[in-house]
Amino acid sequence: MKYMDKKTVKRMLLNVLIFVILMVATFWFVFKDQDINQIFNVAKSADPWFLLLGVFCMLMYFAMEAINIKSILKSFGEKLSFLKSYKFTMIGFFFAAITPSATGGQPLEIYYMSKEKIPAAHSALALLVQVCGIQVSTMVLGIVSMLLNIRLLTGPVLWLSIIGLVINGVALIAMLVCIFNNKLTRKLVHGFINILKHVGFKKIEKKRAKIDKSLDQYAEGANYMRTHKKEFFVAILRVFIQFCFYFSVPYCIYRAFGLEGMSFLEVFALQAILFMATSALPLPGAIGASESVFLNLFGLAFGAELLSSAMLLNRGITFYLFVIITLFVVFINIVRIKSFNKEK
Repeated sequence: MKYMDKKTVKRMLLNVLIFVILMVATFWFVFKDQDINQIFNVAKSADPWFLLLGVFCMLMYFAMEAINIKSILKSFGEKLSFLKSYKFTMIGFFFAAITPSATGGQPLEIYYMSKEKIPAAHSALALLVQVCGIQVSTMVLGIVSMLLNIRLLTGPVLWLSIIGLVINGVALIAMLVCIFNNKLTRKLVHGFINILKHVGFKKIEKKRAKIDKSLDQYAEGANYMRTHKKEFFVAILRVFIQFCFYFSVPYCIYRAFGLEGMSFLEVFALQAILFMATSALPLPGAIGASESVFLNLFGLAFGAELLSSAMLLNRGITFYLFVIITLFVVFINIVRIKSFNKEK
């Protein structure tokens, strides 16, 4: 099997190009009427130790997912070191970041795991449990945070929060239905495919086998959750802790500027709302939306003078820094696999 065909490479490069264009457009739109030098100078004044604490929170965010994947695969008898699991997690982050709605992350993780002799069925199921945990954590933390900060939800932020709540809620319900009522899901999906065929979408038939394979994975997921109840709930708990690390980053930035007026939980809740409001949008890395919602949501926390700099640091630590780091991880992994194939 070839490492990557030309079509896949072209698609990946196109995604990277779109990502860069969106990033440039976002920062132009956000900073076009502001003194960029002043924003950077304010950012430089932040306490570096608290910023490093924010970076540490992100490293722990990846670590919790790596532990989760490693643990779930171990329950299938698959041996995977923590470092390799961490590597796969970072690879997944990169491809999720450059594709709409993070759709590219998991398929590439499964692909790279297959290079380590891990069966696709097992890696896909491990990631399914991870995704289930993400949806549960997003909904629980998001809803609680919205209720505690309802006064801050006005205008576009309110509507984005509601839309995010609805989309994530529907996604979670659909996932649980697919997992626990596979027969009904299969009938509905096949019926939908047949309707599309009759109205002219003939090529949809070619997708039937792929869709059936995905439904089989959901069936395996239900079986795993029934037979590994303790492992499943521990996995969900790990995802919950994982996102607690992620949602803690803005507070690190808050303290980096020497601010103390708001509690950890208040700032934490704002980030939970931001994530729920933007995570379901069909944009690579929620570029544009995350920056805009931050500026609308965190004004009370940082004030007008610090807000833009705080947004820059928050997105820099939680997203752009790790897009760069994970790009290098992907590149090194590609070189390593190619070298290994040549030695065969």
